[in-house]
Amino acid sequence: MRAALYARYSTDLQSTASLVDQYRLCEDRAAALNIEVVARHGDQAISGSTPVAQRPGGRAMLADALAGRIDALLVESLDRLSRDQVELERIVRRLEHQQIRIIGVSDGYDSAGAGRKVIRAVRGIVAELYLDDLRAKVHRGLVGKVSAGFAVTGRSFGYRIVRNSEAGSHYEIDDREARWVREIFERYANGQGVARIAHDLNGMGAPSPRGGTWVVSALYGSPVKGSGVLNNELYIGRAIWNRSQWLKDPDTGKRRRIDRPRDEWMVTEVPQLRIVNADLWAAVRRRIDDGRDATGHKRAFRPARTLFGGLLACPQCGGPVIAISATHYGCNARKDRGAAVCAGFTIRRTQVDQRLLSVVHDELLSPEALIEFDRACAAVHADRSAGQANPAARIQALSAEIGRLVDAIASVGVSDALAARLRAAEAERTQLQALATRKPTGGQPREALRRYLADLGGALEHDRDRARALLAELLGRMRLELRGEGEVWAEMQTGRALEIAAGQSITVVAETGFEPVTFGL
Repeated sequence: MRAALYARYSTDLQSTASLVDQYRLCEDRAAALNIEVVARHGDQAISGSTPVAQRPGGRAMLADALAGRIDALLVESLDRLSRDQVELERIVRRLEHQQIRIIGVSDGYDSAGAGRKVIRAVRGIVAELYLDDLRAKVHRGLVGKVSAGFAVTGRSFGYRIVRNSEAGSHYEIDDREARWVREIFERYANGQGVARIAHDLNGMGAPSPRGGTWVVSALYGSPVKGSGVLNNELYIGRAIWNRSQWLKDPDTGKRRRIDRPRDEWMVTEVPQLRIVNADLWAAVRRRIDDGRDATGHKRAFRPARTLFGGLLACPQCGGPVIAISATHYGCNARKDRGAAVCAGFTIRRTQVDQRLLSVVHDELLSPEALIEFDRACAAVHADRSAGQANPAARIQALSAEIGRLVDAIASVGVSDALAARLRAAEAERTQLQALATRKPTGGQPREALRRYLADLGGALEHDRDRARALLAELLGRMRLELRGEGEVWAEMQTGRALEIAAGQSITVVAETGFEPVTFGL
């Protein structure tokens, strides 16, 4: 019997020796049961509430199990798998369905035993109650720290955190950063925009909250959530804690921020931490809050989407080129961070849109391009047909593998590895099925591309979002280049058009065969 070991510990306060100790316990039990250990998987400083499939070691363990590489799984106890009762039950049932024996060395669980369901249910409840109790105790401890005036959150720009006793730490004003905080407030109160402020800060080499460069979001943040320099009430000597919490979504397993009611907030006056005076704060609030309702929200506004924003790469820095105004595309890094980060680049939107659409219609559908598409498609199909000795057997094997992968995704969720393998298997099966029933003719690739472009034409008339998605699929990300005086050129990978013309089975040509097309804008 082949077995894998799985170990996990929760916090960075523990040592990697914890994994070693867990492995040793499991190895001793495996030796006693005459079980061969073929794999060891572990996760360090990861909570038991995190889904197994979202942990690196957990994913590797599940891959071994679902691929049939092991017959047994040994853990120190079931709570190493999960402290969430629902997640634990789901994982255990899936593994047992694969006829994998699960052994908990310390808690006595053995899926070969008659009372396994009772033990599993009890252990699941105990593990979940432990998390609830731990969460409540941590929150209670933080409330006590806040009430005593200690710092319990991360550092805000303009302050430093100083350890003052065994009981905790406190904030102190950092004079070097505080002067920049005052300058930001003064500039904004005097009418400067946040983009201009960010640009100037980067140009002056001002330190930023995260050690990089200033961006608009770091300044403006969210008035509703109180994030961003201009919304941080600590600068007027008011510390607010407990205004939000993070809860795990039971469907995705991901944490999301939830606002708490205002009556649960803990507000503490700390005048010794004031950096901005009341008049300056009020001037900034008047400008930010203008047009907002009592909750701080503005009327919902959805800007019109551009056809090529985000699909072009800046010729200066390689960053995304987006719509920076109603008339121009430009570098997002320059717009958001200023000339200190990127020298910048702008071009008229109508010029880009018209030129790229003409390339799609005129150059990709030129007689020369269509002949090349047909030739490449026929060559690849011929090569793959010749190289496939027994397509029927391979199709059957791929269908079985796809079924196992779908079961795995349904049970543990989508991971990058599972999704990539599923796409590859489906693409290969589709290709083999097509090869088994027909041979490509000269008109098929060009007709497929014509149909695609006809769909694009209809979307351009009636559905801009769909048109943008089709263009992104067809053109991919295009690199821009500056040549000569005022000349802008774009490079497009024509292999993407070939993939559309011939389907997924032609991907190899797109990756290896076609030269990129370069054209002026």
